[in-house]
Amino acid sequence: MANGWTPERRALQSALIRTWKPWNSATGPASAEGKAKVARNAYAGGQRLELRRIANTLRQQREGVQQAVWLRGIKDKTGVQTGVQIPNSK
Repeated sequence: MANGWTPERRALQSALIRTWKPWNSATGPASAEGKAKVARNAYAGGQRLELRRIANTLRQQREGVQQAVWLRGIKDKTGVQTGVQIPNSK
């Protein structure tokens, strides 16, 4: 196997673990303080939500600019520009 565990070694380890029965002593936190601490294990500081909000705002701005550029380039058959008029920034 790629990780160095042969089928024989896996079988031996499996049998040893079943004799140790570590799951019988794995109780997790017992105190309210310990339970409160492990309840925050996955908390990463709340930055992910803020980053998603920023990404969504940037995406909306990019789409708005793309739409404005597209509308500015549309002209009807008479040569008159149609759509929303965007003032020049100059």
